[in-house]
Amino acid sequence: MPDPNDPPQGAYVPPEVWTPKESGGRFAKINRPVSGPTHDSTLPEGGHDFQLHSLATPNGVKVTVMFEELLEAGHPAEYDAYPVDIGEGAQFGSGFVALNPNSKIPALYDRKAGCRVFESGAILSHLAERFGAFLPEGGPARAETLSWLFWQVGSAPYLGGGFGHFYAYAPQKLEYPIDRFAMETKRQMDVLDKLLAEREWMNGEGYSVADMATWPWYGQLALGRLYEAAKFLDVASYRNLVAWAERLDARPAVRRGLRVNRTFGPEEGRVPERHGPEDFS
Repeated sequence: MPDPNDPPQGAYVPPEVWTPKESGGRFAKINRPVSGPTHDSTLPEGGHDFQLHSLATPNGVKVTVMFEELLEAGHPAEYDAYPVDIGEGAQFGSGFVALNPNSKIPALYDRKAGCRVFESGAILSHLAERFGAFLPEGGPARAETLSWLFWQVGSAPYLGGGFGHFYAYAPQKLEYPIDRFAMETKRQMDVLDKLLAEREWMNGEGYSVADMATWPWYGQLALGRLYEAAKFLDVASYRNLVAWAERLDARPAVRRGLRVNRTFGPEEGRVPERHGPEDFS
């Protein structure tokens, strides 16, 4: 008789000490088990105070939407944006690692402030405070905005690295991780749908960095643009979330922000580098 404590036949049994190996899949080469640069590189520089090195993934879109919204509102927030080819390991070049030791996009250098800023939520907060825009100055509205901003930052790995990876990018479809992360993704969409049944914008006061951070992930998912998973997740049933996503999608600054640092998709929509408004024409 087989021992009931034995793992099922063919199941993965972890070794005592894990060693890295090629995992396969579409994005297998973007991660490695150590930090630091793999090669010397120098980042390009433009003439504006803000130097952004990023890519038009959802985390990158958060920041380019913020910049375009600041400009739309009349703030002096001109910026240079350069794409980072994460598929070829550009994020592991010495220049980029100096800007972000974690080797992830987006990363920003603020010349006027004399500082680097990395992690999308930190960049949104930094820009909001620099210009006094899209983040209430204090009180309950500020606390609510920051709570939802940090909610998004903490939740996105379940959607991107969890559901998106196993549903769309893993070398093989596995029922357990897809079910696990689909359940959590739907729970998060339900959180947003119930919130947005009561208010137009996430903080209950006005359009803010919380909306800008959340839309590239959950908004685009609700609009059927992520992972070809709209039917699988029944996104149309989250009507309040869909309506909010459509409101943001109609904003000119959001439409521009989607195009910056885009090196994939329809060629006519791409603005790989951005140095001024003329780059969109």
